[in-house]
Parts: sequence; C-alpha cells; structure tokens
Amino acid sequence: MRAIVVGAGIGGLAATLSLRRAGCEVTLLERTPRFTEIGAGIQLAPNATRVLRRLGLLDTVAARAARPAGLSFRTWSDGAEICRYALGPEAEDAFGAPYLQVHRADLHQALAATVPSHSVRLDTEVVGIDQDDRSAYVTTAHGERLGADLVVAADGVRSAARRWLFGADEAVFSGTAAYRALLPAAEVADLDLPDYAGWLGPDRHVVHYWVRRGELLNLVAVFRTQAPAQESWTAQAEPGEQLREFAGWDRRVRTALERAGRVFRYGIHTRTPLARWNTGRVTLLGDSAHAMTPFQAQGAAQALMDAAVLGDTLADTTPAEVPDALTRYVRRRLATATSVQAGSASAGDVYHLPDGPEAEARNAGMRALATVNRFGPHATTWGDDDVLDAEARADEKTSGSP
Repeated sequence: MRAIVVGAGIGGLAATLSLRRAGCEVTLLERTPRFTEIGAGIQLAPNATRVLRRLGLLDTVAARAARPAGLSFRTWSDGAEICRYALGPEAEDAFGAPYLQVHRADLHQALAATVPSHSVRLDTEVVGIDQDDRSAYVTTAHGERLGADLVVAADGVRSAARRWLFGADEAVFSGTAAYRALLPAAEVADLDLPDYAGWLGPDRHVVHYWVRRGELLNLVAVFRTQAPAQESWTAQAEPGEQLREFAGWDRRVRTALERAGRVFRYGIHTRTPLARWNTGRVTLLGDSAHAMTPFQAQGAAQALMDAAVLGDTLADTTPAEVPDALTRYVRRRLATATSVQAGSASAGDVYHLPDGPEAEARNAGMRALATVNRFGPHATTWGDDDVLDAEARADEKTSGSP
C-alpha cells in the first residue's frame, strides 16, 4: 500500500507514522524548506497521550513536558478561585494515560525524528490533487505528478485540498484573537501564579501553564474582537497592546503580560463542519477537516486521534479497498471531532460571560460540577472509544488472541 501525506504538521507527521505502522509505504510532502521551532504551548489530554504511546513516543514527549496537578479557574479582577479540577495521577489512573503540557516544537520534533528521512520531501508544495479508479495523484509546484493508493491531506486550517475536494469554503474568523508569549520561569517566580490556571472575564480569558519541565511559562490571553485578525504563528503585537486589552485585570496577570518579551498576536480561525471528509482515495485529516477554537485544548489531540484511527482502519486493507476504508475512518471520527468543535466554541462563550448574574451562575455551576466530576467538563472527550478500541485491536494482533 502506498500513501502520500500532504503537510508535515502534527497531524501529518502522526498520520505518516500511523500509516507506516499499518504497513504502508508513505511519502510525506511539506512545502516549507525546513522544520522550524514555531508555536508555543500545546496541551495533550489523555486521549492524545494514548496515541503517542501507540506510536512509541510517549516517554520521549513526557521527558520534555510538564505534568499539571490540576487546573484552577479564577475570576479576572481579583484572582479568587472559582473551582479546581484534578489532572495529575488521578486523571492518569482514570483515563490510562497522563495529561501533559508541551512546547509545540518539542512534540513536532519527537514526531519528525521518527519518520525516516527518505520518506520526507521538504520544499515541495502541492498545487493539485486528482484521482482515478486505481490511484490518487498530487501535482507539485515543480511540475511533478506523484501517484499512490491514497492521499491524506493534512494541510491545516487554510487547507487548499479541502477546496479542491469540496469547493470554495474558506476558514472562518471566530471573532476572537489571542496574545501569546513564553516567559522564563525566573521572570515570573515572584508572582505566585498557579501552575495551570484559567482566568475568566467579560469578553476575555487568560490561560497559563508550564512547558519544558517548568522552564517556560506559556501565556495565552484571548479577547473578542470584531476586526478580523491575521491567522499567524509569527505576527508580533504592537508594544503594550496586550496591556491595553487587559486593563484592570488581576495584578499577577498584568505583570506577566508586561514582562513578556516578544508577544505574538494571532486570529483564531475555524472551519465549518463537513458532512464528510473523503472522496474516493483522498481524505482530509486534522485542522483541514475540523479546525476549532482552542478553548477545550483539543485541536492537536483530535488530529492525533484522526491519525491513530486512520492507521487502524487501513491496516490489512488492499489497494482496491481504500475508498471503503477511508469511509470507515471518517465514520469513526467525524461525529466526535464535530462535537468537540461545537464544545470548544461553546466553552469560549461561557468563559467570556459579563460580570453579574450570568457569570455568578456559571461559577456556581463550575463549583457544583467539581464536586461530582473532579476532572471537569472537558474530560468527556478523554476516554474516547475510537482510540481505546484501536488499542485493543492492536493488542489482540500482537498477542495473537482471537
């Protein structure tokens, strides 16, 4: 079985490894000339770390990660704790894998290091995808036409493949943008910040947590805006801009924002849910299929789960069976990913309620939930059967059990 994967982000790299694990010969195409250290923190809930364990990478990623003991939600103005959810050993015992917080570059590097160099073609932009009954093809900007039994398009929120497959359908600005920064631990040591916290306020919220074993604080400050903001990992904010947006917030939050060296500003974009991701021998994966707001910290996790289920579905499949196998992959993943998309958007609305009765009711509900579900509302996605079932089938094949 021969596969082409378009896009070497987290989803594309994981898909490559998962397909290779399923016995496929994979060519990974990436338009950039080299891998670079971009991005900042990523949260990996147990559904994501189970996939990393399947790929043999959990120990490698965990060695560079932080392991939060819990999540503290706080009010924006005075930092009073609303509630606390458990994330440490309790979550690992309950869901069978740890909750990790990592630098995106560390996760990307761990995935990329496992893909054989001969399988990767950098500086190769795909400008077209087509197919016939027997094969799928990509056309590159260099004029090459490469064929395989299937093509997986993991080309991100601005996916061109999605447009080629399903027609004009652009990324949608969510009405929110964010400032992000990484601060050395010494810069914030005197602030008495919780290790992992979400600060909730009218039309804004702030999240911070440690990455790289506690060496760096990842800080993200989200705000509503009607002005469309650029979707970019590298666009820098104007000096002091973040302080103006978060005037009046708790002193600790404002001091952290003030001490941040380089502050990046990016617009948060999503994609409209699709009724299907595949056509014949071509399928979407990750953000190209279901880009979502980050308010449930599930974007990378859902891409990793796509990859795991794709590989599981393609195992022991013949080239002739690829279209049906891709339909099964989409059937197993689409409802879950679409639900998480909707839940993430809803979480943003809840976080941004105005002060007064609405915020007070939200806070009371969060406190009540913490007494009956110690892991919080988003934990409903962490035990997803898609990957658990895939793990069980893989274990059966390994052990030889019926």
